[in-house]
Amino acid sequence: MKKIFIYVSLFMLSFLTVNSQNDTVSSDKKDVKQWDCFIGSSLFVLGNLASDPPNFYQINLGYRITQRDVISIEAITWTYYGPLGRPYGPDHGDAASDFPGKVRAIGAGLAYQRFLWKQGYAQVHMTALNQNYLDLSGDKIQSGFQLFTALRVGYQFKFLKNRFFIEPSLAVTFWPVNTNLPDSFQAQEDRFNNYFIGEPGLHFGYNF
Repeated sequence: MKKIFIYVSLFMLSFLTVNSQNDTVSSDKKDVKQWDCFIGSSLFVLGNLASDPPNFYQINLGYRITQRDVISIEAITWTYYGPLGRPYGPDHGDAASDFPGKVRAIGAGLAYQRFLWKQGYAQVHMTALNQNYLDLSGDKIQSGFQLFTALRVGYQFKFLKNRFFIEPSLAVTFWPVNTNLPDSFQAQEDRFNNYFIGEPGLHFGYNF
């Protein structure tokens, strides 16, 4: 599944780079007023095609305040199987550090995006998540709360007369609040940091 996602991502980025050369990036007010809003998601939804899908779904609705300033709201749900702070390396995705079960999270968030140079941007967002902790049989043990934050940098490619866009990015994520984990889950969580450096992102959207 990872290979499929990488191939699709590389194809889309190549396609968008060519198209972005043909679509002039306008910075005048007329262009901003023409597309005040957007709706989007993440290409990580392709992970749902895997044999053991994360049930990842996300939708974003945004509004452009100025040429450079954008605010958006986000609804998201997904399932994960181990501590989010496992760094790249031997522990990342290692079944030995998985939870004895899984976490089903659902929540909503706010984001602020600032374009710094051409279509390069920085973005901060904060998401409040209700988390259901499930055992290996899929039965609910208890619920908790997580406050998930991220600082993201990326670049926006626009194409098809600026109607569509895609945003590859990298982020530093941090969850200062993460409550009511079962003891067995907490034991694994405590082995790692409550932040992650280098989280990839690949968002897309439609301007209207």
